[in-house]
Amino acid sequence: MNLIFLGAPGAGKGTQAKRAVEKYGIPQISTGDMLREAVAKGTELGKKAKEYMDKGELVPDEVVIGIVKERLQQPDCEKGFILDGFPRTLAQAEALDEMLKELGKKIDAVINIAVPEEEVVKRIVNRRTCKKCGAVYHLIYAPPKEDNKCDKCGGELYQRDDDKEETVRERYRVYKQNTEPLIEYYRKKGVLYDVDGTKDIEGVWEEVVSILDKIK
Repeated sequence: MNLIFLGAPGAGKGTQAKRAVEKYGIPQISTGDMLREAVAKGTELGKKAKEYMDKGELVPDEVVIGIVKERLQQPDCEKGFILDGFPRTLAQAEALDEMLKELGKKIDAVINIAVPEEEVVKRIVNRRTCKKCGAVYHLIYAPPKEDNKCDKCGGELYQRDDDKEETVRERYRVYKQNTEPLIEYYRKKGVLYDVDGTKDIEGVWEEVVSILDKIK
C-alpha cells in the first residue's frame, strides 16, 4: 500500500501517518529525513543536495526525486510506504509518477486531511513551548496547570516565532497555493480521499482506517 498524506501545517498529518505506520507496518518516509540521511552517508545525490543546503537554497526536484527513488528501493518499502512532505508541487507529483512507473509501483491513496485556515491558526497560535525542557502545551486543548509555567520542570513557556499568527497565515497561504493543484491532480486520478481534519485525533483516525482498510 503506497500512500501520500497531505495536510496543512497543524492539520495533524504527522500524527495520523505515525499511527498508519504502526497499524499497517509500512515505513513513513519524510523528505527532510531522507535528505539528511543522504548527506550524512555522503552518497552522490547527498553531496549534490548538501551543496544547495549549505547555501540555504532549495534542493532541486531532480535531486530530491533521485533520493526518494533510492529510498523506495530499500527492502522495508516492499510492502508499501507513506510519503510525508512530498510531493509539494505539481511538478514533483508528475516526476514521482514517472519514477514509480520505472520501479513498477503506483500511488494507491492520497489522504488529504482538510482543515480550514481559522482552525489551523487556532491550533498553532495557542501552542507554548518550555524554554528549559522543550515540553509543548496548548492554551486551549492542553494548558499548563499554572499560567506560563511548565508542569514538568517549572520552566518558562514561550511562543515560538513560527507559531505566531502572521507566520502561520503565511505558511497556510503558501501551502494552499502549492497544494491546490496537487489535490486536483490526484482527484482526477481517482486516488484522493478527503478526511475531515476538524475532528479529534480518534475521529480522524477512524476515517483514515476506514479508507485504508478498503484499499489494502
